[in-house]
Order: sequence, then structure tokens, then C-alpha cells
Amino acid sequence: MNLTRYGIWITYRRIGRANAAEAARLVQNLGFGTFWLGGSEEPAQLHPLLEATDTLVAATGITNIWASEPGPVADQAAALEQEFPGRALIGVGAGHREHTSEYVRPLTAMREFLDGLDAASVPLVPGRRVLAALGPKMLDLSAGRASGAHPYFIPVEHTRFARDRLGDGPLLAPELACVVENDRERALTAAREYAASYLGLKNYTSNLLRFGFTEADLADGGSERLIDAVVPSGSAERIAEVVQAHLEAGADHVCVQPVGVDGVPRSEWSALAGALGLG
Repeated sequence: MNLTRYGIWITYRRIGRANAAEAARLVQNLGFGTFWLGGSEEPAQLHPLLEATDTLVAATGITNIWASEPGPVADQAAALEQEFPGRALIGVGAGHREHTSEYVRPLTAMREFLDGLDAASVPLVPGRRVLAALGPKMLDLSAGRASGAHPYFIPVEHTRFARDRLGDGPLLAPELACVVENDRERALTAAREYAASYLGLKNYTSNLLRFGFTEADLADGGSERLIDAVVPSGSAERIAEVVQAHLEAGADHVCVQPVGVDGVPRSEWSALAGALGLG
């Protein structure tokens, strides 16, 4: 499966499901290799993205184990593989304790979900799945029972740590939110609006505290130091420098998510494609 080095991450909530085909074609035509569909979608929701394109890989980022059952997830993935061979990657994750009343022992629950994928009538094999992973134990599981890891809302230092933990073989595909905006104040405002919900989720804040940030950095919408690390802003060229830093730290693939704009971010995607040397 050829994700290439660069992808786009976005949700249907942002672009509207009616715009899925147009968005997918634009992502492919700009030269990005993978379209990551966020929002806890199941594999079947990748169909319009794959149907509208011919080389683009589509990935769930992520299918939530508390909201889905492994049998149907595997069945949907099998249907996509039959129709679009080698182009559907299923990201699986445990979500957040703040959003899920059933959230108990996520590592054990993930192992059980993977057992279910393995036991399906047509198994979703490890090479066609990737795990949302931040901490060391989930990264270990990503290396052992999936093709690799898809970390989210992380600084470059986490990418370096994750590569060391995963070793040389497994896929490491971090997400990078960004604001393509040269006005510093507008950019910081947009980045903080995006980051606000994530700074209220323990798995993300605990992870940031492991990488040199403090409680003071997490307070009041996030310090400039923290925001610049996890939601960089500025010109497309500046964002491309941060993407390159993740690649140099050990990422195989970086999926960028321009935030602070409604609808399909056509100009932002185009600017980033140019800065990354695509097309």
C-alpha cells in the first residue's frame, strides 16, 4: 500500500459528505497520496473517496472501537478491498474517556477488538490496519498487531520517540494540524480554537506532559510554545518545514490538516502541495 510521504486529514463534518468526491479528486490531483477521513467513521464511509479516484489511498482516522463492532468493520474493509484493491487502510483507535462511558482498560479492549478482526469471516489483516497510538504500550501493540501507528496532536519529539519505540519496520504516520495564515494573531486564534477540545482530553494532555510541556503550557488555551509545536502556523513553506522535521524524526508519512477554515480548504491544500513539492 503506497501512502506516499504526504496525505490530507479532514472530516466529513468539515467538508460535507456531498463534497467527498470533489475533495478526494482534488487531493489526488494535487499529488497527495492518502486521504485520512477523521470523525470516527467506519470503513464503508471511505467508498465515495475511493470511487471518485483511481490511485488515492483512503484511511479511517480512526474507526472507534467503542462505537463499532469488529465483525462489521472487517466485512466493510473486505468489501472495499475487493472493489479497490490495496487502497483502503483502516485506522482503529480507542478514543477518549471523556467521550465514552464504556472507556475501561483501553489496551485490553483494543487487543480484544483486534482479536475480533482476526476472527472475522474475512479477516482484516494487520497489513491493512493501523492503530491510533500515543503511549508506549499502544505503540508496542501497533508494531506487533498492525502495520504501525497513527499518532494525533503531537509534537516532533513524539514522532522521534514513537520511531524509537516502533523500531525500523512499522509504519509511522502522524497527523499534523496547521494554520496556513501569515497574520500571527489570526493564526494563533485559529490554532487555539482548534486545540481547545484536545486540551480537555486526558490522553492528549498526559502525552504532552511527557514531552517537556507543563501544566502552565496547557492552561488558558495553550502557551504559544505548545501551540506552535502541535498546531504550527504561518506560510505554507513554514508548515512544510515542520512536516520535514517529522519526517527527519522518523515519520514515514505525514498527513496535514489545515484548520481555521470552513468547507473544503482548496487554497490551503494547494499551497501546501506547492510547498511540499507535489504535483
